Amino acid sequence: MNQVETSIKMIFDRWNASLSNFDKTLNAISDQQLQNEIAPGKNRGIYILGHLIAVHDDMIKLLDMGNKMYLDLNDTFIKNPDKAIPVMPSPSELRMQWTAQCAYLKNKFDSLKPEQWFEKHTAVSTENFVNEPHRNKLNIILTRTTHLNYHTGQLVLLQQSNNE
Repeated sequence: MNQVETSIKMIFDRWNASLSNFDKTLNAISDQQLQNEIAPGKNRGIYILGHLIAVHDDMIKLLDMGNKMYLDLNDTFIKNPDKAIPVMPSPSELRMQWTAQCAYLKNKFDSLKPEQWFEKHTAVSTENFVNEPHRNKLNIILTRTTHLNYHTGQLVLLQQSNNE
């Protein structure tokens, strides 16, 4: 394995471990518990789950891997704060969407060759990419891993507050 392949493997090992940690935490929280706020006046667990699905949906477009799977979640979970939209999908529906989306992304990720991860993502112009080659597809995985870990921590707080 060369240095490029090793670097990609390290990043995806962290991505996959982060997904696993999120899933473990999510599976330990009931649908009813997802209706609770992380802290008084803060987002509910259901909002965090929907938000992650919507953000990962954006990632599909950023990585030029197809169209969003759940376009209808954008208004509820990205454009608006929690509780601004009175009707949202059920926790069980969001759980199914999360699982389907993770499988879709894994399939797409596994199909890319190492050099393709260093291509530009769709939010950067060809001209800007020449001067900023770090704005590549692999960098999207890094930023989304950090984002996922942040929200996993919030769900851990929700889980712990319900276990007290």
